[in-house]
Amino acid sequence: MAQNMTLKDTAREVRVYSARTAVAVLVTSVALTLVLARYFSLQVTDFEIYRTQSERNRVQLQALPPKRGLIFDRNGTLLADNRPSHTLSLIPERVNDMDATLSRLGELVALSDDDVEEFRRKLERRRPYDPIPLRFQLLEDEQARVAVNRHALPGVVVEAQLLRHYPHGELLAHVLGYVGRINESELETLDTSDYRGTFHIGKVGVERYYEDRLHGEVGYQNVETNAHGRVLRVLDRFAPVPGVDIALHLDLDLQRTAMQALGDQRGALVALDVATGGVLAMASTPTYDGNLFVNGISSRAYAALRDSPDVPLFNRAVQGQYPPGSTVKPLIALAGLQSELVTPETTVPDPGWYRLPGSSRRYRDWTLSIRGTGHAPQVDLNMAIAESCDVYFYDLARRLGIDPMHDYLAPFGLGSRTGIDTTGERSGVLPSSRWKREALNQVWYPGETLSAGIGQGYMLSTPLQLAVATATLANRGKFQTPRLVRQVGEAAPETPVSHYVDAAPEHWDAIYQGMRDVVHGARGTARSVARGMTYEMAGKTGTSQVIGIAQDAVYDEDAVAERHRHHGLFIAFAPLEAPQIALAVIVENGGGSSAAYPIARTVIDAWLMREGA
Repeated sequence: MAQNMTLKDTAREVRVYSARTAVAVLVTSVALTLVLARYFSLQVTDFEIYRTQSERNRVQLQALPPKRGLIFDRNGTLLADNRPSHTLSLIPERVNDMDATLSRLGELVALSDDDVEEFRRKLERRRPYDPIPLRFQLLEDEQARVAVNRHALPGVVVEAQLLRHYPHGELLAHVLGYVGRINESELETLDTSDYRGTFHIGKVGVERYYEDRLHGEVGYQNVETNAHGRVLRVLDRFAPVPGVDIALHLDLDLQRTAMQALGDQRGALVALDVATGGVLAMASTPTYDGNLFVNGISSRAYAALRDSPDVPLFNRAVQGQYPPGSTVKPLIALAGLQSELVTPETTVPDPGWYRLPGSSRRYRDWTLSIRGTGHAPQVDLNMAIAESCDVYFYDLARRLGIDPMHDYLAPFGLGSRTGIDTTGERSGVLPSSRWKREALNQVWYPGETLSAGIGQGYMLSTPLQLAVATATLANRGKFQTPRLVRQVGEAAPETPVSHYVDAAPEHWDAIYQGMRDVVHGARGTARSVARGMTYEMAGKTGTSQVIGIAQDAVYDEDAVAERHRHHGLFIAFAPLEAPQIALAVIVENGGGSSAAYPIARTVIDAWLMREGA
């Protein structure tokens, strides 16, 4: 009997198909959901992130450094300019192997260890895609070698830039200062957005003091690049704002005259315009070339400057602190007149030494031999100034006292910074009993007052301070803050008059006459400098001790080491009746003022006899 056999289980097949279909739909749905979620993330949630990453492969924001402002002298002569230069830089994000690239570049161009070390330091502090300079001032053949091998050097770029240049080199180093590469400590304090694309900053001098005006404002441009970082086109551009040009009071020809007059001697000269307080010349010798520092001075060259016993990096004009010696005597004489302790006719006996009441110690007159008998039996104020009689000023200092003496001299600018528009100025020391108590925790002694009365002891002044005090004398008490800069851009700032030193007209006349006789008197201490002079000069000589000498010893310059010899100082203004220029000179270890006043004569002659004067 034939049996019925089921060939197909339709119900089971339907169940299996339905299950498989459900699984397929579920898997497809999950996959589609994941795709949609990822698509949403890419196109919506993280759109800005990925767009930025994509744009970096194509569009870059490049900083455009501003042109640094130029510096001119009072006559429009260029003192600091900018010269085109080609800089070798690397964009680390585009460099495949940094060590290999640096090695290859070292074969193409001259790279010093300092260049590589500075480059690696800058790698640690920078913005993404900012080029980092490796070598400045590429030579033409070096540029050519890099260009030929450009295809094998991804991330390497050669950029044209303007670099600071000082056409007069050593002549103005201590006035202008210099710019140099931005270092790590400066990066910590700078607003880096203001210095993007800029690798240099003013370090000292006018360059540093007026950095915010000279630097300018950074510009920007968006550029389209290829995969190798090469610029294809500029999309938009915001031009940089160039720095402001600056004009100085300084006269380049007078500065050259001052430097030549100082020659190989260690010393300084500051000359001021009596009418404005502007600095006509500021010389400090020895000096250096500021161009050495612009792109980073080599370790060997810097060590030579730093370790030189002549300290050429030291700006003696504003940083050198020296006992002013007898150059302060006109100021102390004026204090005596104003305090009514003396008159021009008051005389003091001068046996060649001075003794405090109740003391056996003799304070010698340093302008005479220990065996001398004094300038005259009786010395009045005019002779005391003209012949630089220490005995007269010992007596006057004792009668004044140290604290009133301090109060009379301070308004002339001694013992405090003048406020000149440069860096590194030091304050000097104008001693008082309070100063000694606070600085040394000691009491003041009467013998120290005598030393202060002839500008010795604790008293220290910079050449700039002495020049300012001399200009104040020439102005009959009008104290003006000295200024190097005469004009910033189109603005011509007025020099503020800080204060007036009050004195009777006849007292100014007496001081003027004494200073005139220093130069033109028959026994003046600088009478030799007046030979052939066609104008009248008021001056005062000074000698500053470097080493102590026993009370009964005689100073023998030939027996003293050169660096232990006295410093020579001189202050002056001219012409006497209508002063135009005031100056101060110091010659370190010059042996005395005779080393200083010929330099002053040379500079004053050059100024008064210049064309158009």
